Amino acid sequence: MKIKKMLTAGAAVAIAMTLATACGSASTSSASNDSGSNSSGGSSSSGGSGTIALLLPDTTSSARYESQDKPDFTAEVKKLDSSAQVDYQNAQGDATTQQQQAEAAITNGAKVLVVDPVDSAAAATIVTEADKAGVKVISYDRMISKAPVDYYVSFNNEDVGKLQGQYIADHTPKGGTVVMIDGAQTDNNALQFAKGAHEVLDPLFKNGTLKLGYETYTPNWDPQNGLREMEQALTKLNNKVDAVLSANDGLAGSIIQALSAQHLAGKVPVTGQDATDAGLHDIMQGTQSMTVYKAVPKEAQVAAQLAVDILKGQTPSSDVVNGTQDNGSGNPIPSVLLQPVVVTKDNIQDTVIKDGFTTMDKINNPK
Repeated sequence: MKIKKMLTAGAAVAIAMTLATACGSASTSSASNDSGSNSSGGSSSSGGSGTIALLLPDTTSSARYESQDKPDFTAEVKKLDSSAQVDYQNAQGDATTQQQQAEAAITNGAKVLVVDPVDSAAAATIVTEADKAGVKVISYDRMISKAPVDYYVSFNNEDVGKLQGQYIADHTPKGGTVVMIDGAQTDNNALQFAKGAHEVLDPLFKNGTLKLGYETYTPNWDPQNGLREMEQALTKLNNKVDAVLSANDGLAGSIIQALSAQHLAGKVPVTGQDATDAGLHDIMQGTQSMTVYKAVPKEAQVAAQLAVDILKGQTPSSDVVNGTQDNGSGNPIPSVLLQPVVVTKDNIQDTVIKDGFTTMDKINNPK
């Protein structure tokens, strides 16, 4: 699968819009009706047609949660049901905190939990307690493992890894040494990213076309952990690194820092994910090679539509739910999977800029 054969961003958005027929347009501005706005959580609200709890994992693995998922989800809920309330909480990377937030939301009368789990396995307890209380759970972005969640909304995460792996395969010299800095092992998505990448790269490692010099998962997706891991890889390999598969842009920034210290930044292909402004800035500077763009506003809108349908006692349309996923619970989980897209310096204008995902001013001056 060559990169040039991948879907364009326009095609991906067209697919997403087909899946989300009843969804409105994306909104990336903060919603004035948001019931909670601080990064460690928000206040609960009641009244109206009911409350939806939005439980996000952290503010460190990606800037998207505060800048996009939260406002976009809230805006779409209000658009679909002006009397619905959104109880927003962020666990700041602590699975126990997220459990407590879920329990509080249930106690305060939330009828739907939209959960992006800190720990995919630990969050199964949230689903169990919600089920006992008659509360529905949408697993958002990351799948909750081995639990009977009601719906799953995300991107095709194995495809994310395949896109990253294919870029490495296409841009690493024959016989080159590859370093893989994967995400958090407690995140089911990270496992899928790595699986997809290995599907592309393992045959090349096996036949000697490429060499796997170093691979590790990164606890909590923490960029500081990523920095230490890349420094260790460079030490182990005596700086003989020809490409780095980085699971996301946050880790890529740390990897570039480690490469820069050895005068290798810009000389070694580095992948990424999330199309953050910082990652896109590094792409424009030539120190990061690509990122995988996921249209977060569309993901948030689809999740909001499902949540509002559940709140109203309606069965979500088959035009929205486009498949099932196996999370080990023994039952297929009704799912919406959107399509990721490769972004490089050559197609920034035709992807993230054209879609209104970000602007060149933000890319040139990332926060």
